Amino acid sequence: MKKMNVLVVGSGGREHALAWKIKKSRWCGKLFVAPGNAGTAEIAENVPIGVNEIPKLIEFAKKNRIGLTVVGPEEPLKNGIVDQFQKAKRRIFGPTAQAALLETSKSFAKDFMRKASIPTAEFKVFYNYELAIEYLKKLPEKPLVIKADGLAAGKGAFVCKTKAEAEQVINDLLLKKTLKEAGETIIIEEFLEGQEVSALALCDGCSFLLLPTSQDHKHLNDGDQGPMTGGMGAIAPVPWIHLGDLEDISDTIFKPALRVMADMGTPFQGCLYAGLMMTKDGPKVLEFNVRFGDPETEVILPLVNGTDFLELLARCADGRLGSLAELPYLLANPEESAACVVLASGGYPGPYDKGLPINLGRKPDGAWTPWGGEVFHAGTAIRDGQLVTNGGRVMVATMAQPVLMKAVSRAYTLAQCVRFPGMYFRNDIGRKALDHS
Repeated sequence: MKKMNVLVVGSGGREHALAWKIKKSRWCGKLFVAPGNAGTAEIAENVPIGVNEIPKLIEFAKKNRIGLTVVGPEEPLKNGIVDQFQKAKRRIFGPTAQAALLETSKSFAKDFMRKASIPTAEFKVFYNYELAIEYLKKLPEKPLVIKADGLAAGKGAFVCKTKAEAEQVINDLLLKKTLKEAGETIIIEEFLEGQEVSALALCDGCSFLLLPTSQDHKHLNDGDQGPMTGGMGAIAPVPWIHLGDLEDISDTIFKPALRVMADMGTPFQGCLYAGLMMTKDGPKVLEFNVRFGDPETEVILPLVNGTDFLELLARCADGRLGSLAELPYLLANPEESAACVVLASGGYPGPYDKGLPINLGRKPDGAWTPWGGEVFHAGTAIRDGQLVTNGGRVMVATMAQPVLMKAVSRAYTLAQCVRFPGMYFRNDIGRKALDHS
C-alpha cells in the first residue's frame, strides 16, 4: 500500500472517532470529513457537503484523489452511496444498498436470519392494523417487542410489558403514523431475556474480523429507565464474554450471514453490526446494523492496536481481508478496557436547544486529564469563534485503562471537564457489566 487521501462521510461522534483512528495510520495522507463537526475540524479538513449529496461527494473524491471513502451513517448507505461510488470507480468502505437492507428493513433482516438459520427471536410481520391486533389477542399476556421496519434513528423498537401497551404502539405506528414511512410495516416478536452485547465485524464479502465486543446503554436514565436514545454510553470489551462466546458468535452468526449474503449475489463488504441478546440458549440476534455503531465506535477504536486500521478498511473495500481473518476476532490490547459517557443536551431525545456555549477544561499541555482520554465531538459547531452545541448528543468522553472499573471512573472524571447549559449524562455506565461479571 501507499499513502492515500481519505474521506469520512458523516458529522457525529462516530465519524470523529473514525477520523481520529484513521489519522494515526501510516498510510493516511490528507484527511477530509463531510460535513464533519467542530472536533473533526481539529484533525481533518471539513467539507461542506451533506451525507446524502452523493454526486457532490463523488465529484469531491475525484477532484481530491481520494483513495478511500469511509461511510459513517446509515442513511447514505440506504440511498446507494456505495453503488454510485463503485459505478464511478471510486473505492469505498460500506455495503451496497441491497446489502444494507439488513438494517434498513427489519422485515428483510428477519426473513434473512430465518433463511440463514441465524438464531433470533420468533416473529411475525404485519402491514395491516386489524391483522396485527388479531394476532396480538392470540398471544399470552407476557412482554413482547414491536419494531418499526424502517430506519428510525435508534427509536423504532418498543418493549411492551403488557398487551395493552403493545396495542397502543401498534395503533401509533400503523394508524397514527408516528414514525411515518419507517413504521408502515411492523414486526411483532418474542421478548428475549438476557444481557445485550454489540458485536461488530469488518467484512470483505467472504472473510471477517470481529472487533472487541461492547455494551451500549440505550435508555436515557440510570437503571435502563426512560425513553430509548441513540445511546448514552458504552464499555468494551464486555468482561464476561470469553473466547468460547466469540467462537459461538462467529460460527452461528457472522459466518452464515456472510455466506448467505454472498449466495444471494450481494456480498457484504463493510462493518456488520450484530446487536445480540446473550440468552441461556446462547447468542440471538436482536438486529443487524450495516455500519459502525455510535457510541460503540468511540469505545472500541481506542482498544484496536497492533494493526493498521486504515489498511484493514482498504482491504475490506478491495475484498482482500484474506489471511488477516484467520483470527476469530481482531486483536486488541488484552491489558485494556474502555468506557465512554455521552454528554447530552437537556431535553434529548425530545426537543432541545442548540447554540449553547461549551467550555472545555483541557490542561495547558492540551491533555484532558493526567490519564489522557479523548472527548469526541458529536453535535458541535463553531459560531463566531465559540464552540457551541449543535445536536442532542453533544460530546462523548472516552477513557481506556488497564481495568474496566478504572476506565469507567476516569471517563466520568473526563466528562466533568466539559460544561454547557443543561448538560445531562447517565451515572451508571458500565455498572451492569461490572455487576454481571
